[in-house]
Amino acid sequence: MLQELDPLLHSQLRLAIVSILLSVDEADFVYLKEQTGATAGNLSVQIDKLAAAGYIRVTKEFVGRKTRTSCQITEKGCEAFERYVEAIKSYLKL
Repeated sequence: MLQELDPLLHSQLRLAIVSILLSVDEADFVYLKEQTGATAGNLSVQIDKLAAAGYIRVTKEFVGRKTRTSCQITEKGCEAFERYVEAIKSYLKL
């Protein structure tokens, strides 16, 4: 029987965000927007969903007069990603 895929990570943009965050200590909103090619509105919505699930941690701060939003993957997010990859492997028979 095939494993259930995490619906939160099965979105292309959310999977891209988590994949990027796995390879860096943290990433700010501008970097994620550039790397994913997403619109600011869509990226913001998907970041909120990942944060609400506890998969990422979002920090907002002021740098000068501008706000800076940065994201970090959490341990829960890492574990969810590992389960997702294992589930995909079961589909691909790897």
